[in-house]
Amino acid sequence: MAAFSSHAVKTIPSSSFLTPVTAKPTSFLTPSITKPFSPFTSSNHSLTKSLKLHSTLTSLPKNSFTCRSQAQPVSSEKVQELSVYEINERDRGSPVYLRLSYKTVNSLGDLVPFSNKLYTGDLQKRIGITSGICILIQNKAEKKGDRYEAIFSFYFGDYGHIAVQGPYLTYEDSYLAVTGGSGIFEGVKGQVKLHQIVYPFKILYTFYLKGIKDLPQELLVKTVEPIPSVEASPAAKALEPNATIAGFTD
Repeated sequence: MAAFSSHAVKTIPSSSFLTPVTAKPTSFLTPSITKPFSPFTSSNHSLTKSLKLHSTLTSLPKNSFTCRSQAQPVSSEKVQELSVYEINERDRGSPVYLRLSYKTVNSLGDLVPFSNKLYTGDLQKRIGITSGICILIQNKAEKKGDRYEAIFSFYFGDYGHIAVQGPYLTYEDSYLAVTGGSGIFEGVKGQVKLHQIVYPFKILYTFYLKGIKDLPQELLVKTVEPIPSVEASPAAKALEPNATIAGFTD
């Protein structure tokens, strides 16, 4: 006990209690008055943004957000069908075969410019002409024909024109892309079926058009059956006023 008391009792000078403290305390218990602590300072920027976003999302109504699946079908545009006949009446010097391959058999690189007459599907009115070029891609000896890449236009007088491009096959049907147009066909898209009746003299084209206003009834006629004997009406061939469309292309 004696040993314990000698260490426990210690005289503290009275001056320690009487000396006034003039400096501001810097104890860790005393908060700074010049830079108050804020839990959301720039050093905590990411946390602040996260909390604000969480607060915003939780405060919105549950039905505020909708998500449209990419798999949902989009409403398709109206497709308009239009049929026209292309007839080579052998009075335009068409087609012209340019044998640029210099081979006796039709070969890659041969060119065939052409221009033929165009009639309505009922063959009662002259519409205009076709005008373009075919580039020979491959000779199909086993099918007794050729495959061409075709680039050409259909002229519809004052109505405008339709441009197409794609495979032109002399031995079977094919589909070409509609690449544009003018007049009432401005902004058109779609495709056209090329049906060979008698190559290269009689062809039926059936267009499937989108992106344009309703076609004029003058062009939407009942199509004559595509048989080898089809011919334009005598009035249409003679270009009589009631057998041509306005401003038809010749």
